[in-house]
Amino acid sequence: FIDMAQLTPSNLHGSTLIYRRQKTSQQLHIKWEPAMQEIVAKYKTDDSPYLLPIAKGEGAIFWRQYKNAYSRITKQLKKIGEMIGLSVPLTTYVARHSWASIAKSKNVPVSTISEALGHDSEKTTQIYLSSLDTSVVDNANNLIINSL
Repeated sequence: FIDMAQLTPSNLHGSTLIYRRQKTSQQLHIKWEPAMQEIVAKYKTDDSPYLLPIAKGEGAIFWRQYKNAYSRITKQLKKIGEMIGLSVPLTTYVARHSWASIAKSKNVPVSTISEALGHDSEKTTQIYLSSLDTSVVDNANNLIINSL
């Protein structure tokens, strides 16, 4: 979420979004998709230097605005998750986890998933993926239980 909050037009280089991930300091290059442009165009405000209206100020003002926005969004996501009956709290990281799980289920190479997530190593990605996907074991357990 912090990475999205800090994106500015200077991060756009033609059809590529280039930014440094706050958590790992890894520089990421991501194709700027039309859907991304649509979101930015829809929510862009003239009084903010950022691509998304998460915060408007700089320095201490940015951080105060960011923390307030993050708190608001966290509460709203939790409420949405409860409304739709999710078994786990809906958070900003659920989208990240979902993307990684779907990529794994579509046989996207771990090296590609690792790069997309901004991990420093594939080992980190392997650990990350193994912690996410218990559905294979759950399905196996279900098959065995139903055959008894």
